[in-house]
Amino acid sequence: MMEEPTLRVGILQAHSKVAGRLNGPFLINDARRLSGRFSVSVKESRILLHDAAGQEILYQKEVRCTPLDNSTFTLHEVTIGVHFHWERKQEQTFRGELMLILDENDTLAAVNRIPLEEYLTSVISSEMNAEAPPEFLKAHAIASRSWLMSMLGMGGKATHRDNVSPEPTTQAKAEEFIRYYDRVDHTLFDVCADDHCQRYQGITRLIAENARQAVNRTVGLFLVYNNKICDARYHKACGGLTDNFANTWDNVTVPYLTSVSDSAIPHDPILTEEAARQWIVGDPEAYCNAKDNNTLRRILPSFDRETMDFFRWKVIYTRPELEEIIREKSGLDFGNLLSLTPLERGPSGRIVRLQITGTKRTLTIGKELEIRRWLSRSHLYSSAFVVCPETDGLGPPVSFLLRGAGWGHGVGMCQIGAAIMALKGSTAESILKHYFRGAKLQRMY
Repeated sequence: MMEEPTLRVGILQAHSKVAGRLNGPFLINDARRLSGRFSVSVKESRILLHDAAGQEILYQKEVRCTPLDNSTFTLHEVTIGVHFHWERKQEQTFRGELMLILDENDTLAAVNRIPLEEYLTSVISSEMNAEAPPEFLKAHAIASRSWLMSMLGMGGKATHRDNVSPEPTTQAKAEEFIRYYDRVDHTLFDVCADDHCQRYQGITRLIAENARQAVNRTVGLFLVYNNKICDARYHKACGGLTDNFANTWDNVTVPYLTSVSDSAIPHDPILTEEAARQWIVGDPEAYCNAKDNNTLRRILPSFDRETMDFFRWKVIYTRPELEEIIREKSGLDFGNLLSLTPLERGPSGRIVRLQITGTKRTLTIGKELEIRRWLSRSHLYSSAFVVCPETDGLGPPVSFLLRGAGWGHGVGMCQIGAAIMALKGSTAESILKHYFRGAKLQRMY
């Protein structure tokens, strides 16, 4: 049996200054007590800590703030949803130890040391509404715990949940550019606090009792496959069908991360462009096809409810507008954009390879996240879309309408679908076994 680990969670990265508040007494580098407002800056490759009065408290390579009497700490200007359409800054409050560390560029990172199970309680309350059905919260706790421990077993490298990484894997040829975002070194901490890994917002959001109970009742419980902890990926809404691991990340088969129908009835995989069109413009039965506002209010946090068209969505661009976006994102000039042609799709309808044709060049791009990034100033909700060009009969298209399905990469557990399954009476175990085929539950501490 393993022991519960203590995590290092990266809250802020690459900051020249950090400001916040110690809500109660903290022991600073095991030497002196401090509470109240503080600020931190960098001077000559060392960290300079000031108290509320501006007095210099410490000048060291690293600052460690250990809480006394269950004190908490607050950090200002924490960015959430980095590079996504809901990006914003928040003031956030945390339990546990605060570490202020210099990176190789002499900028600051703020790291929270906290036991795994307490970390998970915040993750469950940050990822979804903590008032969601208890069986769903239990399923999420198990999936989140499994993903985290699987990731920590990869030589300390984080595998990003929604594939956003500064170190992509790229396969470039003269006529093809394939990139996927998988593993990234976190040298200063184990896991980041944003959507790129798992949302962790400390105790900023009120931790509901049923979220705490969901974690407590599943302590040490993991998804396993062939005696190994599962890399339990998840996303917001699959759009009716989940996808295969290889269509988003490395070209390997992960047996428990294969396409399943997000429904009590089976849906056929998407095999042709005509099937994709019928599927995406249609309104199929699916757990994540949730339209009732009261239900969504119960399961989604407030900023996710700003995105209400997640099951089926539309984006329209004028041709010059889309040409500019593609040029900004790719660094390439395609000239007048003539067509966007899906060459390969996964079983969920998500495009894996997309051909972009212009008057100056033609290039095939992939995988799904790179497609989402090239065709939006932030990210498209997913790469499951069909292209509807509009022409005036005189030349290149005047506009491009993208009709899409789902929100996120579509691999593993569909969060909204899983929550609806719980509302319909499914247990945490049956939810997990639906999305992670062949996986079993095992308590490991």
